[in-house]
Amino acid sequence: MADYVSINPSAMLNPTPVVLVSCGEKDHPEKQDMVTVAWAGTVNSDPPMVSISLRKERFSHGMISRSGEFVVNLVDEKLARATDFCGVRSGRDLDKAKELGLALLPAEGMETACRVDGAPVSLSCRVKQVLPLGSHDMFLAEVAAVAVRKDLLDERGALHLEKAGLVAYSHGLYHRLGEVLGFFGWSVARPEVLEKRMSGLR
Repeated sequence: MADYVSINPSAMLNPTPVVLVSCGEKDHPEKQDMVTVAWAGTVNSDPPMVSISLRKERFSHGMISRSGEFVVNLVDEKLARATDFCGVRSGRDLDKAKELGLALLPAEGMETACRVDGAPVSLSCRVKQVLPLGSHDMFLAEVAAVAVRKDLLDERGALHLEKAGLVAYSHGLYHRLGEVLGFFGWSVARPEVLEKRMSGLR
């Protein structure tokens, strides 16, 4: 039996996705910001909904509150350094996209928020509810549109996110996703199905 010790209560759920959230100022679409969010998650499938949690003092918190929309951009290895930068620098002080040489493109379904060029996947999100939780406010949003980089689609149009080089965040560290261990249902798959599916993932 493993040995355990008790530590202070904390949000110790790890790893988490690390995403680059882009947003714009209502009535001033030329004013854009990007913020790093490690507290993001899927909350519903029909309609598709996600959540992000932000501290009230974050510059992007006000922009999202006023516009009611944001874009969740998944992060690959190429965007990892820029994503970290956007988490330690404030949009109050500089134009992050200009500083980093990133292009912001119109996002389908959005009036103000843009998507980040080069992101593997970008989810256009409309805020449905804001939950004040304490240190953070949780923005619950419906996914209005999804943009996927074409190189992640095969000839049949199937999405292969395992080829995107996605990054996860765990206890203050960024990690690239590694070896595929299995697929949903692999624990009960027939041997021939297991072999066929796993051979395509190696």
